[in-house]
Amino acid sequence: MADIVDQKTRSRMMARISGKNTRPEMALRRALHARGVRYRLHDSNLPGSPDLVFSRYRAICFVHGCFWHRHSGCPYATDPATRPKFWQEKFKTNVERDHRTRKALLEAGWRVAVVWECAVRGARVNGAAQEIYQWLQSDNNEFETGLE
Repeated sequence: MADIVDQKTRSRMMARISGKNTRPEMALRRALHARGVRYRLHDSNLPGSPDLVFSRYRAICFVHGCFWHRHSGCPYATDPATRPKFWQEKFKTNVERDHRTRKALLEAGWRVAVVWECAVRGARVNGAAQEIYQWLQSDNNEFETGLE
């Protein structure tokens, strides 16, 4: 199926997509804050500028969009019909960068969590926040949550 808007309009729409303070990220932040969990935001001194940094626990959390970061098996990780080669390369680069970032943080002694967008949609955000809260109390180095 062809795109329903012209290239200039699509470019303008895509340029407005932000990587910080996204709706899923804000929902998780509110739910964690309500549980008394405190954090810093987007620390540019760390690889990947993690969305949430829990210094007290030496832990970080990324809130990944299922579409952009290719959440495997997720209904929100759709493939655009137009320009498939461009999108395949874009997604491949995103996934590789995520892998490198996660590895660098683990090697630097940080604990890493990934919360997928689908895990914080609607009422599910409270469950995801509770899982992050429990993970912070644990000794596990890695954590990931999304639709199962």
